[in-house]
Amino acid sequence: MRRLTHELERCARNDMAADAERCWVANLETNVFLGNSGKSDFLTPDFLVRRCLGGAYRDVRAADTVLVGEVLSPSNIPSDIEAKKSRYAKAGIPWYWEVTLKADVSAIAFIRAYGLEIGYAQLPDGISPLHPAAYRIVGEWVNDGEERVSFTHPFPIDVPWTALAY
Repeated sequence: MRRLTHELERCARNDMAADAERCWVANLETNVFLGNSGKSDFLTPDFLVRRCLGGAYRDVRAADTVLVGEVLSPSNIPSDIEAKKSRYAKAGIPWYWEVTLKADVSAIAFIRAYGLEIGYAQLPDGISPLHPAAYRIVGEWVNDGEERVSFTHPFPIDVPWTALAY
């Protein structure tokens, strides 16, 4: 988690160097408050990327957050993972990443990137979706010889697997 967050921070800095108008912060285990006010509804992703907040000690809100990520181990319960993912989507966070660990060694098995989809397919009259916003898988990288994790959003991300090795 620390290595991936460091690499996201490196990519964010490269993006900021190319355009001084942009300002990103990558961080570990930071509370993200899901509403526009109050502090009772929050999640703590394993890693995140957010916009700069314009001062120290400001609350990180979902509206400020552009990417959240969870590191999944074999002990994670699928229904808990989906519930958390649904809360991130409902809060409007555009990008969600899942990092799945290998079961037998301390290493990443694969990374999946999800993008927020706020529309939905045409449903029969009288039927509406339980969750009107949901994530759709938009990228997957398997740690089996691929050279790198590359993605274009929220800024260019290019991380060699060797940087994530233990």
